[in-house]
Amino acid sequence: MKEKEKERVREIVDESRLAGLIDHGTELKGELNFKGSFRIEGYFQGKINSDSMLIVGEKGKVEADVKVGQLIINGEIKGNLQARDRIEVHSKGRVFGTLITPRLVVEEGAYLEATCQTTEVPESTTGEVLSRQNS
Repeated sequence: MKEKEKERVREIVDESRLAGLIDHGTELKGELNFKGSFRIEGYFQGKINSDSMLIVGEKGKVEADVKVGQLIINGEIKGNLQARDRIEVHSKGRVFGTLITPRLVVEEGAYLEATCQTTEVPESTTGEVLSRQNS
C-alpha cells in the first residue's frame, strides 16, 4: 500500500474511532450493527449494517450481505457488498460476490471475482466532494 493511502486510512480510523473488533481466532454468526468503525480479523458470517466504516483485516474472513458507509478489504470477503461512499480492495484483499458503490478502488495484486456496479454519488456527498476539489 502506498504511504499516502496508509496515512489516509489511519486518519479515517482515528476520526471515526474503532467501535469494535472481531479478533483473530474468533468466529461469529448473526447480524452485526455498529456506529463508528469496526474491524474484523476473525471470521464472521451473516449480515452487516452500518453507516460507518468496516475494515476486513488481513486475517479476516467474512461471508455476509454487507451494507456500510465505507468498506476497506485486506482479507477475504464473500457476499453482496454495498457501500454508500467507497469500497477499497487492497493488495492482499480477496473478494467474491457483488459490489455496489459510487467509488471502487482496487490495488494491484488484489483478487477480485465479482460483479461490480458503480452508482452515482449520493447528493448529500456530491457538494462535499466538489467543495474539496475546488479547494
